[in-house]
This record gives sequence, structure tokens and C-alpha cells, in this order.
Amino acid sequence: MTRRRLILIAGAGSFALLLGAFMFQAIGYAPCQMCLWQRWPHAVAVALAVVGAFAPRAAVAALGALAAFSTGAIGVYHAGVEWKLWQGPTSCSGNGAGLGGFSAEGLLDTTIAETVVQCDAIVWSFLGLSMAGWNALLSFGLAAIWLVAMTRRA
Repeated sequence: MTRRRLILIAGAGSFALLLGAFMFQAIGYAPCQMCLWQRWPHAVAVALAVVGAFAPRAAVAALGALAAFSTGAIGVYHAGVEWKLWQGPTSCSGNGAGLGGFSAEGLLDTTIAETVVQCDAIVWSFLGLSMAGWNALLSFGLAAIWLVAMTRRA
């Protein structure tokens, strides 16, 4: 299989994962901050696949592998936070102990545009893996495709 084809397959995989994330969001699963972090490297991978369609260079494939690996690593971190293996960002995880500094009026203020979605809560899982876990697993697979693309002829 040619480098160009592998780049397009890997980019399509990132596009599919992004599409899936937006579909989950559309049906009511609001993303947490770490979910949003995982989307950016996929967007970069999709952009690199477009570049690679016209200029299938090994450097493009290397950058695509880095993007896919990055979102996979964030997914592992996020899944670990969900499974309580380690602490997540205080901005979106924890037990709410940091709310003591707010006034009663501040806590009841309904003019806040967004609510914080907890990063340490598993809101959906399949076969024992959360969305973050599936993103990690699939993203590492995409990183492998990008790495194989580096070794192939254009």
C-alpha cells in the first residue's frame, strides 16, 4: 500500500473519531475539558492527511503519527482520571471541595454560559472502555498506520 493511501486512511480514521465525538455531543453527551483536548490533535491529523494527499512526504506522516499519538496519550491520561488512577485537572475533576470560596449568590448564578462537565466521570462506556479509553486505543492504532506510511513510497 502506498504512503498516500495510508495517510488518507489514517486521516479518515481521525475524521471518523471527530465525527463520532460530535455525534455524541449532538445527542446530549456534553464534552468535558479533557474531551475537547483530545479533539485538537485529530483535527491536526485530518489537516495533515489533506496535505499528504497532495504531498505524501515522510515528514507529513511523521507529524500525523505525532498528532495521533498525542491524542492517544491524552486519552490514556483522561481514562486514568476516570478510573481514579491519578488526579485530573482541578478545573474539571475532584469532589467539589474547592467550592468553599464562592458565595451563595455565586453558586446560584444562572447567568453562567457553560456548566463544568466533570472529567473524572464516565458517562458512556462500551466493553469496559469509556470514550477516552476508546479514543486512546483507536488513536494508537492510527499512529501505527501513520508510522507505516513513513516507510512506504509515495
